[in-house]
Amino acid sequence: MAAVELSDWTRAVVKVGSALVAPDERGCSTAHLLPIARFIMESRRQGKEVILVSSGAVAAGLAEQGRSGPGTGLTIPERQALAALGQPLLMAHWRRLFDMPCAQVLLTYDDLQRRSRFVNAKNTIAELLDRDTLPIVNENDTVATEELRVGDNDNLAAYVAVLAEADLLVICSDVDGLYTADPHDDPDAERLPEVDEITDEIYDMVGPSHRAVATGGMQTKVEAAEKATDRGIDTVLVNGTKGSHLDALGRGEMPGTLVRRSEQPLSARKHWMLHALPSAGCLTVDSGAANALRHDGASLLPSGIVAVEGRFARGDAVEIVVGEEGGWTRVAKGITQYGSADLERIQGQQSSAIAEVLDNVPADHVIHRDDLVVEP
Repeated sequence: MAAVELSDWTRAVVKVGSALVAPDERGCSTAHLLPIARFIMESRRQGKEVILVSSGAVAAGLAEQGRSGPGTGLTIPERQALAALGQPLLMAHWRRLFDMPCAQVLLTYDDLQRRSRFVNAKNTIAELLDRDTLPIVNENDTVATEELRVGDNDNLAAYVAVLAEADLLVICSDVDGLYTADPHDDPDAERLPEVDEITDEIYDMVGPSHRAVATGGMQTKVEAAEKATDRGIDTVLVNGTKGSHLDALGRGEMPGTLVRRSEQPLSARKHWMLHALPSAGCLTVDSGAANALRHDGASLLPSGIVAVEGRFARGDAVEIVVGEEGGWTRVAKGITQYGSADLERIQGQQSSAIAEVLDNVPADHVIHRDDLVVEP
């Protein structure tokens, strides 16, 4: 099998998880971070730009209070308090490893789902890079509620790669890459050096994290890879506990798993719609409408809707599904021009009849084709 080579890149997001920052679950350690810092410094010497996404604030907060062990079972207020304690310690820990300015950037899911805040975060990171500063990003656990949490830094790193317009996402963990099964449980598991596309079969191979301190696991790394590659960003899963693997990556070699970017990446707006906007409801359509959306680039009309689920308003994102052999299939996701109450009144109607039912007619379609992301 020919060796997998990494395409040249100019801007990367490097994600470092709790398993590397706090390997003994007793606060921050440099045991695995020095090779990662060396990779970042060497990349910068080559004229490349790097953004670091780092976990570890809660672990650092636990250690500051003389506690050790996994940070599981904590309430949201406990996590918020520990993150507030630990975040400055985490930043100071990283700062000691670099001879450059470092900047703290804390984000919540709200910063990613609201387009104006997404753009503001994008501009801030761009300005930091222009100032020859290393942005160090983490989720703002001190203020995030359960509803406004990304929940894991793998997916956060993918969002950051998208908003920063990176061309490479590097996810460092404590395994050598993506395997056909969990290598901690199955000695016959084989590493996949290269993946062309994230499919249902790939998701079936992965499971939750084997470490209590982690909030992700291989499943969230696959989710992150899908988000990044959908936007045209190569993604690498590499073992950050092995300095030789980071050194090889710096030479353009592939010691882990390369998930190749999509050859037809989504536009920035459609990627935001698909991956950042939460779905507020669901529309079931008939087969004719499903075919028109899939193959004709059509807008969704009220005549094709057979059922409305959930309570949502105009401007919310909704899923579009169709009943097919074997169950329900997602057709698309889009931003609706009508709230659920109005849609229940006009579903199945021709567009010309909307004005006979509703006093306000914002559009003759329910979702315009420019506001739709159709499943491939």
